Amino acid sequence: MRQLKGERLEAELARLAAMRRYEEEYGDCQFICGIDEAGRGPLAGPVAAGAVILPKDCQILYLNDSKKLSEKRREELFAEIREKAVAFGVGIVSPERIDEINILQATYEAMRQAIGQLSVTPQILLNDAVTIPQVTIRQVPIIKGDAKSVSIAAASILAKVTRDHMMAEYDRLYPEYGFAKHKGYGTAAHIAAIREYGPCPIHRRTFIGNFYDGE
Repeated sequence: MRQLKGERLEAELARLAAMRRYEEEYGDCQFICGIDEAGRGPLAGPVAAGAVILPKDCQILYLNDSKKLSEKRREELFAEIREKAVAFGVGIVSPERIDEINILQATYEAMRQAIGQLSVTPQILLNDAVTIPQVTIRQVPIIKGDAKSVSIAAASILAKVTRDHMMAEYDRLYPEYGFAKHKGYGTAAHIAAIREYGPCPIHRRTFIGNFYDGE
């Protein structure tokens, strides 16, 4: 990862300091966990959720909302977050389960899975815009939290990169759909492939009814 110097380094450190305001606000808690998801909108593939507890003195340059980062930068940060985190977890809920219980409930389920994988129990959860049902830990929903909190940003990267890796594997199984490129989102090329080949086992049947009515 390219090293920053001078004014650019100062600007990046200032940006990260601003993103630590929620962590500082709840600084009396020993373990603060960020929660975020990836894959609520695609037509295919699972939904993933990340849970990350960073050390209080942790400094990870470029940490940001995963959607604002290049794929290369996300991969670099993915490794660094896992190396430096006090604890982390990633929950995965399948397309079949999404069709069964709906995407919102599946997202909550993935988040609960991610929390359950943590090796330590957090005192507080900083969530990207949601309050997760059936969780007894104190929660703070933050609108656009992945761009406002270092913990949520880290969780967004873990969820996004984990899911992207899965979609790349699915691309090898079902190459005609182009999953490695669009990650299951509803691009014109993806919709055209569904219409030509029909859905494959990882398509969310409840998401494709508007343009595919076959079995």
